Amino acid sequence: MSTEQPTFEMIRVDLGIDTRITLLITGALFLAALLLGTWKYHGIRTSPDGAAHIYVDIAHRAALMYSFAGILLAVFTELSGWPTAVNLVADLVILAFFSAAIATYAWHGWRRDTINQFHGDIDASTRFAMLGLIIGEVGGFLVLFTGFVHAQF
Repeated sequence: MSTEQPTFEMIRVDLGIDTRITLLITGALFLAALLLGTWKYHGIRTSPDGAAHIYVDIAHRAALMYSFAGILLAVFTELSGWPTAVNLVADLVILAFFSAAIATYAWHGWRRDTINQFHGDIDASTRFAMLGLIIGEVGGFLVLFTGFVHAQF
């Protein structure tokens, strides 16, 4: 009979700091999704029509989708051939827009002020913000994707 205690060794995967930061933020987005889900559940349970406010629902779903998209970003980041700083800036731009979108949806859900934030007149600042979002998210991913293609093919 052996008296040795089993040992558990931690398996360390050496990820770049850009990938680790991306995963850290992605984990926070997933935690936000879970918390938003509890708010959504509360809305479903307490509303007369059995549904949370549309923007609470949107915030919850967006946080879930963006958290999983963040995992994809981390993979492309880790496999990119670009310098760490380039990858990290691309990730942070994308993740900042993801976070801002979730926060905006939650804000509208909290205020219960609209069922469509783009309905009606849209001011120049909103148009500018949407243009920035498009350029930031698409451009940021193109940086990561071209870095992946450059390094892996």
